[in-house]
Amino acid sequence: MLVETHELTKRYGRVTALDRCMLSITEGEIFGLLGPNGSGKTTLLRLLMGYLRPTAGSAKIDGLDCYRDSVAVHQRVAYLPGEAKLVRQMRGREALVFFARVRPDGDLNRALALAERLELDLSRPVSLMSTGMRQKTALAAVLSSHAPLLILDEPTSNLDPTARREVLAIVVEAQAAGKTVLFSSHVLGEVEETCARVVILRRGQVVHEQTMHELRRQHRIRARLTGPLPAVPEHFNGALQIFQPTANDVLIDTPGELAPLLGWLATAPLAEVRIEPVRLQTVYERFHGGTR
Repeated sequence: MLVETHELTKRYGRVTALDRCMLSITEGEIFGLLGPNGSGKTTLLRLLMGYLRPTAGSAKIDGLDCYRDSVAVHQRVAYLPGEAKLVRQMRGREALVFFARVRPDGDLNRALALAERLELDLSRPVSLMSTGMRQKTALAAVLSSHAPLLILDEPTSNLDPTARREVLAIVVEAQAAGKTVLFSSHVLGEVEETCARVVILRRGQVVHEQTMHELRRQHRIRARLTGPLPAVPEHFNGALQIFQPTANDVLIDTPGELAPLLGWLATAPLAEVRIEPVRLQTVYERFHGGTR
């Protein structure tokens, strides 16, 4: 495993920001980190970067302790924080030159090529750039690195849809080149599109892990009934999640084949039925209070 945490915990007095976090990320994987503000995502990323000392547990990157061996860890990681800071007196090109020289694995030519793909005006001073332009500059600097691990905290925030698509394409290209990506985002569609696996955090705890391969096999059936739902056959026990928001409406989530389920459902007094794929939004809302 390239990234591993074991019972990783961070407390601030009586407040537990991260609680016994256990996760592992394999080399060459795009791994998604989900959760609302205050769920522990940024604390986890800062612990991985060695910026914070854990209260308990451990975090390792490439076998190195993230806190005790932080200098060596930083040589293996390119990190985009949620609020990237740039020297405002520099022009865009100067900022990319600076970051390329700071890192042993910096690549100015690649940074300039990425800036062009992102349609970034490098002649403009950072102080006169929009928030989106500063984000693009930081992305060009980070994504140009040859570090084996990219940690990206809200990489597409403040970007227009065209730039968002380009950034996601660059991330996928990075994975194809052998890099590992830890991708934290509030935009569930982006995570679903790019990540192979995700975890959901709630109040500092990992409450769910989901692979996109398994998610794409799942379906949700929405049905309107004219009478009571028949008893669920025993062979479906534990395989279905059934919700009845009203007496006449039913939602059924199934992780497997549809044919046997439809055979049973055909015995129900149906007025209307609709089948749709389960999306990451649906899974996320099970843990963060959305509507079903």
